[in-house]
Amino acid sequence: MSDSYFPRWKLADETVPGAVIAPDERLSWPKNVAMGAQHVVAMFGSTVLAPLIMGFDPNVAILMSGIGTLIFFLFVGGRVPSYLGSSFAFIGGVVAVTGYAGAGPNANIGVALGAIIACGLAYALIGVVVWFANARAGGGANWIEALMPPVVTGAVVAVIGLNLAPIAAKGAMGASGFDAAMAIVTILCVGGIAVYTRGTVQRLLILVGLLLACVIYALCANVLGLGKPIDFSGVAAAAWVGLPHFTAPVFQTQAMGLIVPVAIILVAENLGHIKAVSAMTGQNLDRYLGRAFVGDGVATMVSGAVGGTGVTTYAENIGVMAVTRIYSTLVFVLAALIAIVLGFSPKFGALIQTIPAPVLGGMSVVVFGLIAVAGARIWVVNQVDFSNNRNLIVAAVTLVLGAGDFTIKLGDFTLGGIGTATFGAIILYALLQHSGRRVV
Repeated sequence: MSDSYFPRWKLADETVPGAVIAPDERLSWPKNVAMGAQHVVAMFGSTVLAPLIMGFDPNVAILMSGIGTLIFFLFVGGRVPSYLGSSFAFIGGVVAVTGYAGAGPNANIGVALGAIIACGLAYALIGVVVWFANARAGGGANWIEALMPPVVTGAVVAVIGLNLAPIAAKGAMGASGFDAAMAIVTILCVGGIAVYTRGTVQRLLILVGLLLACVIYALCANVLGLGKPIDFSGVAAAAWVGLPHFTAPVFQTQAMGLIVPVAIILVAENLGHIKAVSAMTGQNLDRYLGRAFVGDGVATMVSGAVGGTGVTTYAENIGVMAVTRIYSTLVFVLAALIAIVLGFSPKFGALIQTIPAPVLGGMSVVVFGLIAVAGARIWVVNQVDFSNNRNLIVAAVTLVLGAGDFTIKLGDFTLGGIGTATFGAIILYALLQHSGRRVV
């Protein structure tokens, strides 16, 4: 590996079918652009859905996902292939601090933005500690894994989905029987694509399912007159090129207390990303872990400063890398540039805003459920032993604290259910680490 900060990106041998393209290699430029576009498509569904659920401007979210990816690229020196998109870990906290009811723009978005910036700062500071600790330890990350083992990270990830379940259910029920029916149709669309399709379509199940559900809704509402029609007048009136709607942050202690703990979740997500890419490429990327945390944290701060969502490394793009076996980090630079261009198109944003509320409600049920199940998957993949009393108690307590939104208030400081569950899981595991008695 080169001693320079950035790789030299030598041209890969494209004559070998299915050959692995390493992070420090590149394809021909036409193929690089095509792969970048594919990564934009892969992240698009989730990156747009998260801001819509929180009442944020999707144009800003798309724009900041591209800028955030470039920031991450700079901090890791182009060594770690990754795309940063809207994080679902923030949704519960944002809805709680803003009181967002799920209809149109979020009127209290500024309060959430200030808390997102504070979370990004906490995340970046954790990254600085890891950066210097890893430098002393020669790049190892064992101490992080000891602090947040799979039983803890799995429980915390599951809690995010469970904490959001009431919001998803309310959104899916809607205001009428037609709304509820269309939410169920949306769920069936995503489920059908997940089960009955293969290849690229299956990997883009959120995006394709969303499009299919919107088409069915338009047929039922706009053609048959069964519900509120989709209004495309805003799309026709919007300009092709223009600035998105930026928003200034507002800093409130209570809001920060609810959202800052999300940094722990982002650490777990990024750690999993680094481990997954290391396994796929055969390269030990632990040495870049601290720099990756700092890059992600700074990207979240920059995004929050202008009205964007918090960002995180995206599993959807890991899936694309796994299928294509192309890990060139230059591909993600091109993907970021494409996203930035899309972010400056008001017409593109207006089109996103036409997505019907019942469709968003159905998608919320699927996405939040997938988040909860992703936590359980961490347990299964890592073979967490629930006959061990320590693991059993940590998981059980964490799930109930998070799902029940157990909130702690100390003066002006408030720690919501996700934060309580996160810190509770870490502390409880540490306190019980010498207990290994098995369930009889």
